[in-house]
Amino acid sequence: MKRIAIKIIPNAKKEEIIKEGENHYKIKVRAQAVEGRANEAMIKLLAEYFDVSKSQIKIVRGEFARNKIVEIEL
Repeated sequence: MKRIAIKIIPNAKKEEIIKEGENHYKIKVRAQAVEGRANEAMIKLLAEYFDVSKSQIKIVRGEFARNKIVEIEL
């Protein structure tokens, strides 16, 4: 189990994950922050980045905020 801090940036021109520290990431997604679309896009990117399924990623804190805490089952 790994906990990471994320700052999400919706409506970005391209999707990318930027590692800013040991457990700190900045994630840019194209999706808008409407009806959970940005969160879904973030989870998809994280699943590819950490090579896990989307069901192994859970937002622990900040579901409706830009700063989030996410748990990943490795």
